[in-house]
Amino acid sequence: MMTAAGMTTAAAGTMTAAGMTAAGMTAAGMTTAAGMTAAGMTAAAAGMTAAAMTDARLPGRSHPRAPSGVRIRILGWYVVLLAGAIAVGLILQREALLQRLEGEITESLEQEARELSSLAREGVDPATGEPFGDDVEAILTTFLGRNLPNEGEVFIALVDGEAPRTTPSPEPLLEDQELVDRWTGLTTTEAGELVTPSGPVPYLAVPLTADGARTATFVVANFVRGEQQEIESAVGVTAAVLFIILLLATAAAWLVAGRILRPVQEVTDTARSITQGEFGKRIPVRGNDEIAELARTFNAMVDRLELAFDTQRTFISDAGHELRTPITIIGGHLEMLGDDPDDRADAMAIVNDELHRMARMVDELLLLARTETPDFLHRKPLELRSFLGDLFTKASALGDREWVLHADAFGTICADGQRLTQAVLNLARNAAGHTEPGGKITLGSERAAGTVRIWVQDTGTGISPDDRERIFERFARGRDRRRSADGAGLGLAIVLAIVEAHGGRIELSSEVGAGSLFTLVLPDQWESPCLPS
Repeated sequence: MMTAAGMTTAAAGTMTAAGMTAAGMTAAGMTTAAGMTAAGMTAAAAGMTAAAMTDARLPGRSHPRAPSGVRIRILGWYVVLLAGAIAVGLILQREALLQRLEGEITESLEQEARELSSLAREGVDPATGEPFGDDVEAILTTFLGRNLPNEGEVFIALVDGEAPRTTPSPEPLLEDQELVDRWTGLTTTEAGELVTPSGPVPYLAVPLTADGARTATFVVANFVRGEQQEIESAVGVTAAVLFIILLLATAAAWLVAGRILRPVQEVTDTARSITQGEFGKRIPVRGNDEIAELARTFNAMVDRLELAFDTQRTFISDAGHELRTPITIIGGHLEMLGDDPDDRADAMAIVNDELHRMARMVDELLLLARTETPDFLHRKPLELRSFLGDLFTKASALGDREWVLHADAFGTICADGQRLTQAVLNLARNAAGHTEPGGKITLGSERAAGTVRIWVQDTGTGISPDDRERIFERFARGRDRRRSADGAGLGLAIVLAIVEAHGGRIELSSEVGAGSLFTLVLPDQWESPCLPS
């Protein structure tokens, strides 16, 4: 009985299949010199502002607008990364398809060998109806008649003593006598690959034996050039499609990058307008991402700049307005100064008085200018009872009045004691200026409903309803002129600035002829400078 002996697949020389993988595609403090004269200070400040605004406009004109620089860089990196991902994906796809093809070809060759082995063991000769036995010719003839080669496959039958037979082949393999002789002499299954003008040709040669002797050899070969070309064509089509997708994605990314970078352009436009003195613009805040945080930070910076420039302009305007009168008075008396010692003494007394008033006015203006700076307040724990007691002692020396203390508040608050002392003493001085000698002035405090209330009440002339809305403005004066002649109308403005810096407010209750009640309402809370470490 003839068998296909040794019909096993040799591990050496066979091709391995790798699993297919796909690559995924993946983006100005204002500074004023204290030693300057009033006129020089005003002119210098005005000149400084004009020069600063002129210098600020120069960068806006010298740097051309380039809105697409970052956009192009972002898009360039996006295209490079996406194109690189596509290229890597195509390479991996091609390699995976070729590996799968090799695996399929190997499996196909082994399948043909298994079918031949099965036919030799179990098949029946169709001519006789009997098992094949030792009839190698009948086995190969039957196999070649029943099995059609797959695309690119070639079957070769080499029987001892007979002419070789082969199915249609792109290349005449049997013309290579050396190859035929090697196949004819095989005693074990051989797997390998031939190099032909039509490309590589993997093959599997199976010797057929009977009674331990080889009697024939069956060879199945596969010309894979056609299937490889199909893979190359498929990869080329995929590359073309992905290139079109890359173009469309690039166009979409250009639009998306422009939309994402729009707040950055708005920052540029707003900054350019600010260099021209326009502080009214703000950047719309959309969402809660990094761009939105940039917009919020920039808007906060513009708010601080606007406040600083407003404070500077207000200071210059106030100084120019209020210092003009004493400067005129001093200049007039100095021009009319004669040789009479008495006249000279009177003139110098007036000059000194006006100079002192100017110095006090400048100090108050500088204090108001500092109210918006971060270091205006120095908060510390402040014990209320001792604070009110010290205040009462200082206030009672301001004039011959009946001073009364109602210090009902106790405990500690977080505040700047020196600034609050300045505010309350300004109210006490204002009350003494509007109250007749012997009149009653009360200093009091209470703590209730989450607030600390400190008040100054007098029995003076009171404030008319028309004046109540404006007395806290700078250089505003009520109709009662009995206050100190050196007042510049800045005291209540300073009080309001100090209270607001503490986060509080001022309440005013007054009746003409019956007196006034000024109440400082401060929040009863602890803030970070006062919190224990």
